[in-house]
Amino acid sequence: MDRSTADRIYRILLAAYPSARDNFRHRASPFRILILTILSAQTTDISVDKVSGKLFARFPTPEALAGADPGEVEEIIHSTGFYHAKTRHIIGAAKKLEENFSGEVPDTMDELLSIPGVGRKTANIVLNHAFGRNEGVAVDTHVRRLAQRIGFSDHGDPGLIEQDLIALFPPDRWGPVTDLLISHGRAICTARAPKCPACPIREECRYYHQVFLPALQEGE
Repeated sequence: MDRSTADRIYRILLAAYPSARDNFRHRASPFRILILTILSAQTTDISVDKVSGKLFARFPTPEALAGADPGEVEEIIHSTGFYHAKTRHIIGAAKKLEENFSGEVPDTMDELLSIPGVGRKTANIVLNHAFGRNEGVAVDTHVRRLAQRIGFSDHGDPGLIEQDLIALFPPDRWGPVTDLLISHGRAICTARAPKCPACPIREECRYYHQVFLPALQEGE
């Protein structure tokens, strides 16, 4: 795909989802953004929102969470799924902040990647939402699926997809494009049954032309 087509798609999605960045990450401190992003793996922002109040009321600081009883944390975050691993990660992350970063969330990619439970996706989200820095594109399951369907990337590896997206969009869009693709993936371009007829970018979408329309015509 060329950059001009990617630009049109971006502008259409921006108009379709003006509140895409109005999520929990824009209403939190760097510490909370880090923990909430770790918790958001394999679940929804809504699920994370439901447990965040109780979690941070009980453990409001890295110091408090670092000393938390794992069983108590698991009970609080149970509904987000994968709660055993997530508990290990968020307690481990809090301990790392206390031991290595004076209780503060670092603002560099390399330092963030040293924290338990943090990969490039999480690090990119934290850098963008907590510090306003665009160092890459966070490739979660939605971004991966849509990048392949729309035609932004022909790769399956998240690292290679990120590089394709970086090449297509200017740096100031790397953070927003993640939120827009996630919003579109939840609303229209779902994993099992994409709502192609209702899609605002269908005319620019590879999947629509190469998969949906041929299947529709075959069924006529």
